[in-house]
Amino acid sequence: MSTTAPCSLQLVAMQSLLSNQSLAISALEDLPRLSFPEFFMEAYAQGHTEVVKAMVKCWPFPCLPLGDLTRPPDLGTMKAVLDGLEMLLATKERPSHWQLQVVELRKVYPNIWTRGYHSMARISHPGLLNARPTGSGRSQSSGEQPLWIFMDLTIDRFQNEWQDYLVQWARKRKQRVQLCSRKLQILTGSASTIQKALLLLRLDSIQELGLSKFSRGGTVKTLAPYLGYMKNLQLLSLSRMSASCYTCSPKDSCKFAAHLGQLHHLQELHLHDVLFSSENMPAILRSLKPLKTFSLSSCLLTEDNLRFLSLCSCTSQLKHLRLRSLLMLHFSPEPLQALLENGTHTLETLALEDCDITDSQLSALLPTLSRCSLLGFFSFYGNRLSVASLHNLLNHTARLSHLTRGIYPAPLESYSVLDWWHRHIHADSWRFAQVRTGLSQMFREMGPNHKVQVCTRFDHRTDRGQFYSLAPDGSWVLTQEALPVLSPLPL
Repeated sequence: MSTTAPCSLQLVAMQSLLSNQSLAISALEDLPRLSFPEFFMEAYAQGHTEVVKAMVKCWPFPCLPLGDLTRPPDLGTMKAVLDGLEMLLATKERPSHWQLQVVELRKVYPNIWTRGYHSMARISHPGLLNARPTGSGRSQSSGEQPLWIFMDLTIDRFQNEWQDYLVQWARKRKQRVQLCSRKLQILTGSASTIQKALLLLRLDSIQELGLSKFSRGGTVKTLAPYLGYMKNLQLLSLSRMSASCYTCSPKDSCKFAAHLGQLHHLQELHLHDVLFSSENMPAILRSLKPLKTFSLSSCLLTEDNLRFLSLCSCTSQLKHLRLRSLLMLHFSPEPLQALLENGTHTLETLALEDCDITDSQLSALLPTLSRCSLLGFFSFYGNRLSVASLHNLLNHTARLSHLTRGIYPAPLESYSVLDWWHRHIHADSWRFAQVRTGLSQMFREMGPNHKVQVCTRFDHRTDRGQFYSLAPDGSWVLTQEALPVLSPLPL
């Protein structure tokens, strides 16, 4: 007999049982614990919401990993799950085999549903969850064990239907339900909407916070007091916040900075399209502890801002640094040189992209760059280099023993004067062909462990670029690829 036959027979039996809803629900009391995961999967997949509701109430494992099912719940299924949780919360004296404590809506345990009962029992054991934050900005009733719900929440004007329903449900039961969000995205400038969500969330569960599309300084003022409760925050991303940060008063900036200063676990800061006033940027960055990752892109940066960054303690121990789409054409090279000097013994990723760095500026940077001994990734596309300067840069980076990938700009000789200012247009094919001839030998000397690419076109709106690389046979290979991202830290 085929080894798949028992599974097929079991599936037929489950489908037969599910065809009679009342019988299926009454059979749960005697259903073996090892059959629960597969039976739940089948009821969930076939849309038997009443059976799903009953199974949630008597779930025999500490964790229900809904996020790892093959498809996310629709509104009807989410309502059934929450109805089952409601029944569970209403039961004062629960049978010992009713074990549910955590509903996990993120993808945390790959293939857990197909690995069977033993994997579910082992991974879902409370001692292995390691996800129960302590300390909070919320009150909690004593004497009753709370129910924990983990999800990655996005606060937006256009809410996901089931997410919006879940948030409303949890708000009405906030003394019994702890709603946790490891990744929180706030994509609205509505202060009242943000405040309602933050009052509901377990703030010390947040490890990654993304803020975008703020249009008023008052929104920053509303958010600031809650930052101090995000004790475990490791990544903060601010994007498309030009008006709010610029109009935020120095007093409010200092308050925002004071709360940021309480985030002792913050490791990554990403700033994109944020317009700081001359007072706000120093006030905010001065409060931060040393970071591991710092990214600044599409911001109006002055030479004084860059000099401040080089002196700021938050950039003193960086492993990953990105400066992108910042106009440095007329900057003195000293501030950037000082910033790189901070990372000569720590930097593993360095991206200085689309900053209009010139030959003379690069010449001043090269001695410092050569001392970045741990550098494994280097990206320098979109800068104003001649062929001679590109050769000089390649000579220096070839000596970095840990470097495995380098992305370099097509030199100025690849473009007409007009094309340079419209670099989303391809480099001139004939001109770049002449340049490639001179680069071939240099690329071959970089060694087999160093992936070298020339970026001839990039578009930050789509995060795509056009790259040339040298194949082992000496031919040039053209690829269209996603632009590189900073190496994510393990959170």
